[in-house]
Amino acid sequence: MDFQGTGKILIFGGTSLVFLSLLLFFWQRIPFLGKLPGDIFLQKGSFQFFFPIVTCIIISIVLRLPRLEPGI
Repeated sequence: MDFQGTGKILIFGGTSLVFLSLLLFFWQRIPFLGKLPGDIFLQKGSFQFFFPIVTCIIISIVLRLPRLEPGI
C-alpha cells in the first residue's frame, strides 16, 4: 500500500495544529491582533461576542503573499 499521500496530510495537519496552538497561546502578547478597527466586539451583560474580521483578512493577505505570482 502507498501511504505517502496520507503521511503528507498528517504532517500538514500536525503542523497546522502546532501553528494554531502557538498563535492562540501568544495571542494576548501580539499587540495589534484582535484590536484593529473593524473587529467586532459585543458585550451585553454576561454575554460576549468577539469576531476579529479585519484581523482575519490581514492574516489571510499576509499568508497569501508568498504564493502570489505575477500575472494572477
